[in-house]
Amino acid sequence: MTDRSLSHLDPFGGSRMVDVSPKEATLRRALARCRVTMKPETTAKVATNAITKGDVLAAARVAGIQAAKRTADLVPMCHPVLVGSVQIDFAIGDDYVEVEAKVEAVDRTGVEMESMTACAVAALTVYDMCKNGDRTMSIGQLMLWEKTGGSSGMWKRDPED
Repeated sequence: MTDRSLSHLDPFGGSRMVDVSPKEATLRRALARCRVTMKPETTAKVATNAITKGDVLAAARVAGIQAAKRTADLVPMCHPVLVGSVQIDFAIGDDYVEVEAKVEAVDRTGVEMESMTACAVAALTVYDMCKNGDRTMSIGQLMLWEKTGGSSGMWKRDPED
């Protein structure tokens, strides 16, 4: 395979980790979101901190932060990044909890994977904390919403996409 746009393949088609060592470290930011859909009564319990396992959002926030820091251990071609900041926020709707993860670092590669991993693990933690009372929950719509830094500059998702 000779297509150079496939940066994670060597000249023989094997997997490889991209060499970022010649790049300059710059400020990198990424924002990801996903949604945990659940029964309205489950959402109400999350909102009032009435889930029997404890504070769902506090546990999910810590899990998301830990996940951002461990992303390279989970995603094989992802570079270890010295994460400078992780912010996990939640929005509660009638039948969902939306998770938003913002990650920032000064490094040679972006933090898109860190923000998406943080978001996913925070959502999984919401699910885990609430599953005893609601097995119908689903996690979806995990996506990158914006990123800044690096040679590709700034990117924002069109809300219509």
